[in-house]
Amino acid sequence: MASTRTSFVHPTVDLAVLGAGVMGLVTALTARRAGLSVAVFDRAADFTAGAGWRSGGMLAPECEAEVSSPSVVALGRRSMALWPALADVALNGTLVVAPPRDPAALARFARVTASHRAADAAAVADLESAFEGRFRQGLFYPTEGHLDPRATLTALLARLRDDGVPVTFAWTGTPEDLPAATLVDARGLGARDRLPMLRGVKGEMALIRSRDVTLTRPVRLLHHRHPLYVVPRADGVFMIGATTVESDDGDTVSVRSAGELLTQAYALHPAFGEADILEFNAGLRPAMPDNEPVIRRFGRTLAVNGLYRHGWLLAPALAETVVAVAIHDTEPEAACASS
Repeated sequence: MASTRTSFVHPTVDLAVLGAGVMGLVTALTARRAGLSVAVFDRAADFTAGAGWRSGGMLAPECEAEVSSPSVVALGRRSMALWPALADVALNGTLVVAPPRDPAALARFARVTASHRAADAAAVADLESAFEGRFRQGLFYPTEGHLDPRATLTALLARLRDDGVPVTFAWTGTPEDLPAATLVDARGLGARDRLPMLRGVKGEMALIRSRDVTLTRPVRLLHHRHPLYVVPRADGVFMIGATTVESDDGDTVSVRSAGELLTQAYALHPAFGEADILEFNAGLRPAMPDNEPVIRRFGRTLAVNGLYRHGWLLAPALAETVVAVAIHDTEPEAACASS
């Protein structure tokens, strides 16, 4: 059973999860699989306004080592082992390429990352036939993968409800009144009342549909000013992203960012110039001052937050820790606390 640190609420479930984004749903499913009774609550009408809905879905712990700490990489590697039991993921690896005029970019990227192998022009073409004759070399990260965030959120919600877990949207109650032994606060930026040091980091993206380009894995284009990643989805749809903007205004994409995303997509493959633009969108990712995730206890509440640009990558590993803390009534692991 989960912790019963407080006695003013008679528990009817072991775990009540606040927030139905990726962190909340993955925590709920992890807890349910561990045998706990669970309920999920979210103040939004659905999860389409959340950052997880407007993200790439790359599962790339090795590539993220370029800009992330060893602890984030380790959590990401653990999540890679957990994701297949939670949702459908494509484990086709990641391909990294650079403009022909900047071969040193690949060497720099290789030095700060691991678990990759060099790919010459033939190997690049074998991995992605769309790039035949376009790139003389690349790096391939075979242990990485990706998922479709929107399909995955929908599937996680359906799986929870099939398992008898109530998921309540447009919830207007008070967390303290929830009849649960343990509360898990996974509200992202909505948890600033509990974690006032949280800040918003805007990620901008475009969805396009191409009839002329086929990819089987995420592709990263290195660039000293405007790096790009392209993530394939079903029916010829691609998610294009790369921007990280320090801003609490997360609803719109700037003209500059839109131009950079489309220009770099065209540089990756000219056929993207004929693609249809389906959507421009932006989402706010919750980040702590040091960009590290945290798990903190406040009485019977466990707050998990600060996933920054790694929400999909880190959620299963962090959920595993949260559920273990709840079951064993321990303190959160120091490795997951940043300050």
